[in-house]
Amino acid sequence: MEKFVLSLDEGTTSARAIIFDRESNVLGFGQYEFPQHYPKPGWVEHDPEEIWEAQMRAIKTAIEGAKIEPNQIAAIGVTNQRETTIVWDKSGKPLHNAIVWQCRRTAEMVEEIKRDYGSLIKEKTGLVPDAYFSASKLRWLLDNVPGLRERAEKGEVLFGTVDTFLIYRLTGEHVTDYSNASRTMLFNIKKLEWDDELLELFKIPEGVLPEVRESSEVYGYTKKEILGEEIPVSGDAGDQQAALFGQAAFETGMVKATYGTGNFILANTGKMVRYSDNLLTTIAWGLKGRVTYALEGSIFVTGAAVQWLRDGIKIIKNASETEELARKLASNEGVYFVPAFVGLGAPYWDQFARGLIIGITRSTGREHLARATLEAIAYLTRDVIEEMEALVGIRELRVDGGATANDFLMQFQADILNRRVVRPLVKETTALGAAYLAGLAVDYWEGLEEIKGLWKAERVFEPAMDEETRERLYRGWKEAVKRAMGWAKVAGS
Repeated sequence: MEKFVLSLDEGTTSARAIIFDRESNVLGFGQYEFPQHYPKPGWVEHDPEEIWEAQMRAIKTAIEGAKIEPNQIAAIGVTNQRETTIVWDKSGKPLHNAIVWQCRRTAEMVEEIKRDYGSLIKEKTGLVPDAYFSASKLRWLLDNVPGLRERAEKGEVLFGTVDTFLIYRLTGEHVTDYSNASRTMLFNIKKLEWDDELLELFKIPEGVLPEVRESSEVYGYTKKEILGEEIPVSGDAGDQQAALFGQAAFETGMVKATYGTGNFILANTGKMVRYSDNLLTTIAWGLKGRVTYALEGSIFVTGAAVQWLRDGIKIIKNASETEELARKLASNEGVYFVPAFVGLGAPYWDQFARGLIIGITRSTGREHLARATLEAIAYLTRDVIEEMEALVGIRELRVDGGATANDFLMQFQADILNRRVVRPLVKETTALGAAYLAGLAVDYWEGLEEIKGLWKAERVFEPAMDEETRERLYRGWKEAVKRAMGWAKVAGS
């Protein structure tokens, strides 16, 4: 009987399920969006039950689309929006909405902690202290949900990022992997354990935390009532680390950028823990007794800015329109858009930056806004790549994610970086990385060399812009960013 691997790709706006065969071909696909909840300005939440329901629907659709039976699934891999924080009881019932990675409710809390403990946190976790990560979100829940801290102290509360919640609901096991643990701001990435000093600093009882395991091993088996079969759940990685794995970026110095709700650029640094003032040091994955590290630049809003054009100001009906609109202009005509809706991540780390559109004249139209949005995605990516270059040599940028279908953006990215941009044949690299990790654990694939042989380029974008134009445009971008920074403090919002 032919076997396949199921990947669960739980993102910020939708839950997806993809069935892969041994050659990395997509045989079945399901995707369902779930609501975003905004209880206050700057606050972002998800209902964990809505995530679960969307994920289950996606699984059903993917299996039906692949025309297979559940007993043909050799393994399940999970990849997820990282840092998003969920608490639930031992029955699996959520005790509050999930606090999403984009949420800024704990910004002031983190600023206070950062003043005295910023260097300590950076040394232990590799992270720049920010409300982005899970630690402050979990503390907020324990401090603000009535009775939650008391229940947590009694051992009645479980915490996890979305991978942990899904695996718990699927198998009953309370686990996470190194890559997701390294995004909580509670995990010591050198000692590979939850850090007592940080738990005390954030007032987190250790009993709520999941067991940390490698990214490729059998964590448990699906409950029979869910899929009708006991299937091993054997791969787990945060979405950006999974994408790095799916891009077969197994060698030190290989770099990928994922274009999603935000942009996330990771450079493989091998077994070396490398630090940068403005980038994150993170665990890429744990595999066969060895941990691989990475440098990461996290850009909070890129694809979400395109969504804003569609849903916020309603100047487009779908994301693909942006390419056509951008091509109507010979240049950006001095219009820049800094999409700092929730502050700026790497390399600026300004929690109080806010969105800005500058350079508007009477002739400015939706073409300019569409083009400025796409260009902003490329500029923000260059900001991060420039920081990485001091520590790793970057020859090319492997790209993935929905926005890579936009040829205008990919060419502009190559131009503004002055490096080739390589788009893979299989664009579902995040889900594919989780599938590879799951399959390796059950010997579905033999090893990394086999996986490297499966990776193929679909198109290479070579830089074609002259240096004077490239640097002039980039100078304009940097000036626009300066004007956006710190605005929430100026405006008192």
